[in-house]
Amino acid sequence: MIEFSAGKGPVLHLDPISVLDIGKLFVGGVDVSPGRAIPDDGDPRIDHSLEGFLFTCGPDHIRHPEPVEGAGEGVRYPLHGSFSASPAEGIVLTREGGDATCSASVPVALANGGRALLKRRWHIDGETGMVTLEDHLINNGSVPFAPMLMYHMNLGGWLFDPAVRIEGAMLAGGGFPWTFGEPEGGVFCVPAHDQPQAEVRLGPMASLQGLSLTVRFDTSSLPFLQMWRNQTDPANVLGIEPASHRWAKRPDIAARGELRTIAPGEATDYRLSFLFAEVE
Repeated sequence: MIEFSAGKGPVLHLDPISVLDIGKLFVGGVDVSPGRAIPDDGDPRIDHSLEGFLFTCGPDHIRHPEPVEGAGEGVRYPLHGSFSASPAEGIVLTREGGDATCSASVPVALANGGRALLKRRWHIDGETGMVTLEDHLINNGSVPFAPMLMYHMNLGGWLFDPAVRIEGAMLAGGGFPWTFGEPEGGVFCVPAHDQPQAEVRLGPMASLQGLSLTVRFDTSSLPFLQMWRNQTDPANVLGIEPASHRWAKRPDIAARGELRTIAPGEATDYRLSFLFAEVE
């Protein structure tokens, strides 16, 4: 792992063997990542990623496996896409003033036989503590593919007390307690594209001295917010998940014209940020 921090910001452990995603993340010395308190989907590649604070689904599929279009019988996209376990190359760490930046490239072999290249850039503002992720996804293969991304931002459920709420303009009533759904868990996905940038807030958390987590993401390429929680023992986790596509079967998304493709040489961009801070 690569330890990455600056000024007031959290301490991130970036994973160089899996997309430069975030493993452990410390806020005031507290690791907020779920660790092994996650559900077991039977894929160790994903288990490794789910343990951390942020892992990236895609770039060719999100959610659970479905058939690859035009491929042979039984050929499916892997769980949460082809990104996970793809190592980062050319990692560069830089500091300017009190800020810190980490950038790298991640080559990815796609399930349809194509190729993609992710140009990833992490930045921490040392004065505010805000962490920003900028992803530039290029089709550098010889066949088109439909880009799909979802960012799993997972936190351990032990961080939350009864006062913790989820708030955002895209949510019913503007927000509700973190214990949504059935007693032991739930999942939902809502449109988040009324504004160019969406914002969702989780907190305040007494376990983090009253801090709240605010997540912002560009809705031009991430027009949906998915959230899930699972408190079925031994799982104890909540996820905030900006997503490129609604929660539906891939054939249904394609049939409605929502599964656009990018040709060889074309690219698309994704951007999100997060901040742990007191909210007045």
